Amino acid sequence: MGEARRRQDCLTKPRGSLGRLEELSIKIAGITGKAIPRIEQKAIVTMVGDHGVTAEGVSAYPQEVTAQMVYNFLGGGAGINVLARYIGARVVVVDMGVAANLEPHPSLISKKIAFGTRNMAKEPAMSRDQALQAIEGGIEVINEEVAKGLDIVGVGDMGIGNTTPSSTICAVITGEPVPKVTGRGTGIGDEQLALKVKVIETALALNKPDPKDAVDVLSKVGGFEIGGISGIILGAAAQRIPVVIDGFIAGAAALIAAELCSIAKDYLIAAHVSAEKGHRVILDYLGLKPLLDLEMCLGEGTGAALAIFIVEAATKTLAEMATFADAGVSEKLD
Repeated sequence: MGEARRRQDCLTKPRGSLGRLEELSIKIAGITGKAIPRIEQKAIVTMVGDHGVTAEGVSAYPQEVTAQMVYNFLGGGAGINVLARYIGARVVVVDMGVAANLEPHPSLISKKIAFGTRNMAKEPAMSRDQALQAIEGGIEVINEEVAKGLDIVGVGDMGIGNTTPSSTICAVITGEPVPKVTGRGTGIGDEQLALKVKVIETALALNKPDPKDAVDVLSKVGGFEIGGISGIILGAAAQRIPVVIDGFIAGAAALIAAELCSIAKDYLIAAHVSAEKGHRVILDYLGLKPLLDLEMCLGEGTGAALAIFIVEAATKTLAEMATFADAGVSEKLD
């Protein structure tokens, strides 16, 4: 990072004039251990899972949309496919626990733990062993992607109802009240939002997740795809790969990962701040400053894709701009 900072200060521009691009390039140097890092091999991992809590009526969409969207991802027609093509990233779709038998596809990775979680308003969402399996599944996926060649990874999600467990995780770990961290998800109205808050409070009272035990939190009120994203974060950090987290669900997964290993936060880049109001609470808790604020709340990794473009731009300025000495440009007068 010191080497990268010294080079930034010698490039043909006033010091600090590229603002956060300079900070980003220095951070990427630190994460990768390379004074002039290169971002060439890019991937977006979209983790998918279903949630038993949808039976409580917390979502505007039926559960079968999750499986339908998987086929949309595989067909290249979703928002993440469009943006990933634009930035030259591969999309990795992972079935962590879709409540359907998905047809085999060469671009679909199956780490299915169960056909959706259980209804956390009535019982724990999963067993502790399943929570660990979800995290380990994410680690396995990132290890496989690193073996193919990887310089940066974005993490995203798909799963009808998954803002409900994400709000619950956020409330447990940050200690904020449920209404403050619970938003409208896919666009629910006031009455359904009030129901969603009540469902979360019921789940917390019933399951009593331990905020000091992230695996306990994940198992009692989480989701398989949330655990999978946590594993991606931990596995990528272990291999010095920058992780660009997307929106609210990826943020909830980052909370789990950071509680398991606090230095994982240093490997995270916050893509954007979601329209889901709990997301800003998560970013503040993690000490992360988002690159973008576009009022997005789609998920899938769409915000992460846009942010990867910015990260790559930052590293290119560090690598490709001329220094004052190279260009024969006079430096600032003392």
